[in-house]
Amino acid sequence: QNPTQVGTALQVFHNLGTLKDTIANVVDGYCTVLEENIKNALDIKVLTQPSQTVARGAILRIMLPSRGTSRDWRNVEEWSDRNLTEFLRQRAGRTNTVQIVRFETCIPFVPCSQDGQSDILYKFWTAVTQTLSSQFQSATDSSMFLKQAFEGEYPKLLRLYNDLWKRLQQYSQNIQRNFNTSGTTDLFAELQQMEEDAQDIFMQKNEDYDPEKALKDSLQQYEAAYLSKSLSRLFDPINLVFPPGGRNPPSSDELDSIIKTIARYAHVRHLNVILNMYFFINFSFRKETSLALSTQGDASQVIGPLTEGQRRNVAVVNSLYKLHQAVLKIITSQSSFPAAAEQTVTTALKAVHDLMGSAVQPLLNSVGDSVEAIIITMHQEDFSGSLSSSGKPDVPCSLYMKELQGFIARVMSDYFRHFECFDFVFDNTEAMAQRAIELFIRNASLIRPLGEGGKMRLAADFAQMELAVAPLCRRVSDLGISYRQLRSFRPLLFQTSEHIASSPALGEVIPFSIILQFLFTRAPPELKSPFQRAEWSIARYSQWLDDHPSEKDRLALIRGALEAYVQSVRTREGKEFAPVYPIMVQLLQKAMSTLQ
Repeated sequence: QNPTQVGTALQVFHNLGTLKDTIANVVDGYCTVLEENIKNALDIKVLTQPSQTVARGAILRIMLPSRGTSRDWRNVEEWSDRNLTEFLRQRAGRTNTVQIVRFETCIPFVPCSQDGQSDILYKFWTAVTQTLSSQFQSATDSSMFLKQAFEGEYPKLLRLYNDLWKRLQQYSQNIQRNFNTSGTTDLFAELQQMEEDAQDIFMQKNEDYDPEKALKDSLQQYEAAYLSKSLSRLFDPINLVFPPGGRNPPSSDELDSIIKTIARYAHVRHLNVILNMYFFINFSFRKETSLALSTQGDASQVIGPLTEGQRRNVAVVNSLYKLHQAVLKIITSQSSFPAAAEQTVTTALKAVHDLMGSAVQPLLNSVGDSVEAIIITMHQEDFSGSLSSSGKPDVPCSLYMKELQGFIARVMSDYFRHFECFDFVFDNTEAMAQRAIELFIRNASLIRPLGEGGKMRLAADFAQMELAVAPLCRRVSDLGISYRQLRSFRPLLFQTSEHIASSPALGEVIPFSIILQFLFTRAPPELKSPFQRAEWSIARYSQWLDDHPSEKDRLALIRGALEAYVQSVRTREGKEFAPVYPIMVQLLQKAMSTLQ
């Protein structure tokens, strides 16, 4: 382990022309002793003797049933660290010292950045992993007792492997650090000038070789057996919760049983175990809970109290949410977690979240349809009246607004309050609130005729709209652009057309198409709105707008209405256009220019 002495030895054997054979003999000697040590460690006769009399082979007794006291158990574990793992650590370290002296800098057990994988170290480590695999296979084939120990206590065996790998890395880092501070770089600079064919003695490119994976692959068959048994035990609580033909969601106690079972196996940090465990558990639970969901018509009704199907859906969502939160807590509590496993678990949790969304979507769709149906009834009310003598609206808000406020408050109380996942509910209902504001502004911009009294009542409706959607969200101000549009549109009701066209909110907050629709209300009947020109109902026009979210498509339809108006004026040989027409044309041109 002395870099100077190792370097001198390398130089001497190189000068003698026997460097390649000498290195090969050293590595072969290590491999021979290694194979003998592994055979001794796996000797079932040694393993089954009392630990007080025989210490050979105690590397594996940590996995076998304890026959002595807890103190004996600790002695066995300490002995295992001093034997086979210590032997591997020392021999790998010595092999790596030769490599480091020869190549100055090379990350242990990982391809070097400049030359590739060390031929010396690669040969040694390949022999280690192949010997472990073959000797493990031979030992477990000849001993059912040992086979059961390997399979049943696989996590303990894996922990030994992980500890070994960690020690090898630390040991190699220490060697590298000692070499860098020993000043041997200049002393053996001549070694760096060896011919290219001499470099091949030590270095061999194996970019796809993963030494840690090669080590753990020797445990692959025992991992598979352990995983199979573990999954069987993991599925037991799920099979109890979801018997064949059952459609009831799990109770709180049953769900706790599943979560505790998952947590019990979370300490097994081998990547394949984690990936398979969470994949199968997630798949099985989602499959069974999806069968418990109600998809019939009563799952989406919003007229009466909760139906049996809706209660079952609420229970399913609450169960999925509890599972989601519990698994998330288990994962975040782990001190270290493989990145690939974390990605898989994240994907699985997203699938659980998506299933929760599928369970509430019928109810959300039904509530959304009802909200739209209520809002569109504003066109059945009269907004053409003049301003009253008091200068205030006769009522605080319109009838449709009262109905909307009552409906939203009722569905939140009767249906959504039963869900325990409040953040999940608000994430969905806030989208509904944004949609409600969009529909409200859209329909408000289409009201015609609109008198001064109607403007006052509509302005009151804008203020009441904030109160209407408040139960659907944490804060109305969190609704983003929808909230800003609601606040920005209200003052435009009382501004002149010229002021509206120059409003700073135009384009940035409120789309041009909405403002142009609103300006149609200030035109004479001859200047028909786009839906009037197409002879559509307002409901059909609203659906067309949903199907054509592009501002370009909407502006094109508006341009067609303006062109039809020009043609009608020319046909009747009119002398002038409506005062609002040139403002609308300029606004349309401005809107089209922003799209280019």
